[in-house]
Amino acid sequence: FFHRILFATSKAITEHMAKSEPYENVIKVISVNILYFDLGQGKDYIYHGATRFRGTHYHDELRLNEKQQQFFGKEYPHEIYPEYYLLKVNQFDGIARDTLDEWIYFLKNEEIKEGFRAKGLKKAKEVLDIMNLPEKERLAYEWHVEEIRYQASMDRSRFMDGHFEGEKKGIEKGREEGRREGKEKERIAMARTMKQEGEPLEKIVKYTHLTLEEVGDL
Repeated sequence: FFHRILFATSKAITEHMAKSEPYENVIKVISVNILYFDLGQGKDYIYHGATRFRGTHYHDELRLNEKQQQFFGKEYPHEIYPEYYLLKVNQFDGIARDTLDEWIYFLKNEEIKEGFRAKGLKKAKEVLDIMNLPEKERLAYEWHVEEIRYQASMDRSRFMDGHFEGEKKGIEKGREEGRREGKEKERIAMARTMKQEGEPLEKIVKYTHLTLEEVGDL
């Protein structure tokens, strides 16, 4: 697995470079590996690896020279080389000490504790909940989302057709009717989408200016 990590990191670097690009454009890669099995020997649940150049006699860490620091905006070579994180989920003790621990807690328990603030956690939980649905329910959900997008797109297209057709005629009355019709269709499209998303009728009426009867007929 260690060789696989090295290969994937190297591949990520080469795939993000054109043949004619100079080496200075090599990207910085941070490899995060989420492990649900025991890899190597160690007590910790987070391991960090970086490439550092240390003197064999004076034990000092090699730094970039002044010009290199100004050009690259970095002080040490390890800031250019890839970094590696091994997250051994099964060895996590369940105590979230920082935002990274909050992610590991989520990966291990598939839940978010009250007070967790790590960026992206809530979105990840939503995606996981959808993935864990029975296949029939998941497909129904995906169809529902796609249908909302399709209806919104079609209503928007009809609005644009009506709008531009009115302008094409060059008659002020026709343009005004086209705009009015387009706005009406846009409100209907918004109301239909909000209704399909389960929004309260009062909220739909407030945002679309349609009547309760009109919303109910959609």
